[in-house]
Amino acid sequence: MRRRQFLSSGAALLSVSLAGCGHPSVVLDMNDATADDIADEVSMATEPGSEEHAVVTSARENGSATRTGRYELFDHTTTVRVNDTFYSVSETRLRSSEVTVYEVLLDFNPEETTPELGEIEYDDLPEVDRDRLGSILSEEPRSNHDGYDVGVGYGSAEEVGNDSVFVPERQYDVLVHDGNRYRVAVDSRDATEAEYRYEVTEIAADVDTFADQIREQYLFALTDLSDAERTVVEGAIDGGYFEDGDAFQAVIERIRQHEGLNEDDFYGTWLLEYEDVEYITYAEW
Repeated sequence: MRRRQFLSSGAALLSVSLAGCGHPSVVLDMNDATADDIADEVSMATEPGSEEHAVVTSARENGSATRTGRYELFDHTTTVRVNDTFYSVSETRLRSSEVTVYEVLLDFNPEETTPELGEIEYDDLPEVDRDRLGSILSEEPRSNHDGYDVGVGYGSAEEVGNDSVFVPERQYDVLVHDGNRYRVAVDSRDATEAEYRYEVTEIAADVDTFADQIREQYLFALTDLSDAERTVVEGAIDGGYFEDGDAFQAVIERIRQHEGLNEDDFYGTWLLEYEDVEYITYAEW
């Protein structure tokens, strides 16, 4: 994770570098940009076995692919990396419908542990239930408040299949794990499910080629700086610059004259060159 990612989120990590201060009102953060860094900044890398990877490889091999889901896969970027090849992905919503989705609720400290429907040991659960609940129970959860403590999304009945003892019909209301007794409930709600079509176009066969394409479109040189502006930039390179002022705003104005990799109203990311070194530059103003 580069500095800019946690700076923009205002996360607690920032306190490590700023000795406990809150999120600064302005930020200029510059990190050396390798070809891989540039590629990571403007594309999504898919992991083998992921839904994104399966959709892109299927569309590549078959001309297109379809998927049914309750969310878009590529709502943040349409440039996807599979191994070292880069593709432009189109995601078209074809049709939608309503579907019932289920959530299994667990109460870690129930007042009443006598079952009404029945009780079951975790080890006796079907695999579909163990897979969904195992990570929650392995954390030895504890709670001091009343009611159900956590909800585990199961998806639709079609996604779950016929093996679950909780979804869509709850067969037990007490779950026993390592001697602990948990109350189990099931909640359901209506959700919109859509069918999507995917098509892909290869845009670069390797990382270097892709990075060169990005450089051609976005890279610019930051030159002719005053001494005060140079101080701002060199501070940004050496851990980040967080002080507002005329010099800071002058540097920001220079940067914002160029097209950014990502831009919003009050922050953005650019690819720039300063003294023959390329930097991925994050700014808040």
